[in-house]
Amino acid sequence: MKIPIIKHLTNFIEANDEDYVVEAIEVLEDLTEVPTLKDEELDVIGELISNMYGAIEVHKEIKKGVAKRDALNGFMKRVLGSIDT
Repeated sequence: MKIPIIKHLTNFIEANDEDYVVEAIEVLEDLTEVPTLKDEELDVIGELISNMYGAIEVHKEIKKGVAKRDALNGFMKRVLGSIDT
């Protein structure tokens, strides 16, 4: 996951609507079913999906009143904490 991408997607959600990102995730998840995709391609799609889900989580925190910077930092701490365990 990359903070700049999550931040950009969060801005997109704020300017437009979360539904666009949810629908994009659905399309990307469906693409993973293509049998001829290479592992590298699946990795890229997986990274995009992860960043999109991250942006949705950050946006939920912002809607609760958490500052964007704090929401982004808190999300990344949770991600890094789950990787360490």
